[in-house]
Amino acid sequence: MIHLEPDAPREPLIKAPWPVLALVAAIIAAFAWEQGPAPPEVVEHYLISSAALREGRYGALVGSLFLHGGWAHALGNAAFALAFATPVCRRMGRDARGVVSFFVFYLLCGVISGLTFALAHWHDAAQAAGASGAIAGCMGAASRLMGPGPGLAPFRSSPVVSMAVAWLVANVLFGLIFVGWAPGAGGAGMAWEAHLGGYVAGLFLIGPALRLIGRA
Repeated sequence: MIHLEPDAPREPLIKAPWPVLALVAAIIAAFAWEQGPAPPEVVEHYLISSAALREGRYGALVGSLFLHGGWAHALGNAAFALAFATPVCRRMGRDARGVVSFFVFYLLCGVISGLTFALAHWHDAAQAAGASGAIAGCMGAASRLMGPGPGLAPFRSSPVVSMAVAWLVANVLFGLIFVGWAPGAGGAGMAWEAHLGGYVAGLFLIGPALRLIGRA
């Protein structure tokens, strides 16, 4: 128990920028809709797969980012978004240009992750859903923001290499060896291809993105 002065300033409970909180709210709200009034055929329409791309359902590249396999899956991704999208959003800035750039960056990483998954499963019927590919992009970008100076950390720096290796090992373990054991997966297989595609996208795109908006 501590003594608080009456006029002492209070720290906010959650310090994430509002765009990140909006993103988390969208993930949770979309899953609540998916579990409630969403028609099953609409949900099926927006799952990412090779068939979706062959049929011209390109909206699945974005729509699948807001679909999840269960509450543990949705809430887990929301928590990871809070952790890794926050530094990216802060670096891009909270003005209109920074906020738009953040959302475009997030969705672009998600689209690339979905394309990676679909191309890896071009000859089978595998489907995937979830925000983790886009969030993996934020993870890759965040590793470049961990350098000691104001600039981006080099690709060969310790934070970038160590986080990339850890992410690769985790996806190999839970995507290829301990299939269905991933936290929040509910026994479903992990879309490791999407995770790696999104991560690589974020790792390499954060530099051009920041230079484009003058905040490198």
